[in-house]
Amino acid sequence: MQDATAAVPAVTLNLVETAKRLTPELARRAAEDNGLRRLSDATWEMLLNGGFVRSLQPGRWGGGEGSLLEFADAIVELARVSPSVGWVAGVIGVHPWQLALFDEKAQHEMWGKDPATMHSSSYNPTGEAEKVAGGYRLSGRWSFSSGCDHCHGVMLGAICGRREIDNNPVPDFRSFLLLDDQYRIDDNWHVTGLKGTGSKDIVVESAFVPEYRSQSHIDYALGLPLPGQERNPGPLYRMPFSVVFHTALAASVLGAARGFVDTWVLLNRERTLSLGGRAADDALIQQRLAETFWCIDVTATRMRADITELSQMAEADEPVSMQLKAQVRWNINRGCELIAQGISELFRAASGRAVFLDHPLQQRFQDIQAAMAHAYLVPDPLAKAVGGYLLGTSKPEIVL
Repeated sequence: MQDATAAVPAVTLNLVETAKRLTPELARRAAEDNGLRRLSDATWEMLLNGGFVRSLQPGRWGGGEGSLLEFADAIVELARVSPSVGWVAGVIGVHPWQLALFDEKAQHEMWGKDPATMHSSSYNPTGEAEKVAGGYRLSGRWSFSSGCDHCHGVMLGAICGRREIDNNPVPDFRSFLLLDDQYRIDDNWHVTGLKGTGSKDIVVESAFVPEYRSQSHIDYALGLPLPGQERNPGPLYRMPFSVVFHTALAASVLGAARGFVDTWVLLNRERTLSLGGRAADDALIQQRLAETFWCIDVTATRMRADITELSQMAEADEPVSMQLKAQVRWNINRGCELIAQGISELFRAASGRAVFLDHPLQQRFQDIQAAMAHAYLVPDPLAKAVGGYLLGTSKPEIVL
């Protein structure tokens, strides 16, 4: 079979500069996107034509096959002006990377007619999967499928049976790729934060998923060979799944936090305090801003350094230990947790008028709160994993 890359132009990567060029228009469209409870068609086209959602797609499918670092930097820029845009671009942008790990037949089913076809996801295993002849049967409801309105497939997470790892049985957490005629979207996204992401529910009623459209996250975690790596042998596709997906979420938080601080500074530079004096001269307010700015800067620097290290390991085809994956994800999650705490302090110091729905900080604050509710950004399990590895625990964690 030939790769059908002629349907759309190949992606040309210059993501960060493209993001900066588009941000004024994306900022103007943010209110419309939030009102629609999804990205407008025009906003989605900007993400598609700008190369963001195809930047990690294999070059042989017309994708950018670029660097994870440039992808993350671009997501930060997008989320800085529109957190919903950054979130959708990040989450959807990871999916072509994962699909590149699947069997060639699955890639052709999704991209054969149009390589720009995207799919959404919902990895939280809330539905049911049953092993049947030739594949699996899925049923149930999955929530938070960001960007699903613009996609023609979905990647769903479910547990099916158990695997033995070092003589210990563990749940076999798997991804299942469904085509757009195998599910329906429940339009229930009525929320306060990340309104424009359209993260609606996916409902599946007894859909058959062939074996080649499923992969185990245990295989991802253990770094085992995957079918797609035969045709997509580049170092990008040897990066750890958990870190690649995690990076998209963290970059969105970093960008949203930068945007919040941008707006906060603009509003408070000349603000007069209720008892007199300027907010800009208040020592406590100065300290809160300095600490939050530091947390954002340090977390971004640490994330970029970790991505660089893992990219170099992929270039050298070096395996990534479970301990290193845990450490990298802990670095991100702990940083985002500190950032969210700092943002909350700044929000409280922004005057009582910040509680009004039309206040410039209100939506940005809610967007960050919504992002931090994602299960992959919870720091506690990763703190346990990192601490356990450092102590030499007899029950090491598997970082999925």
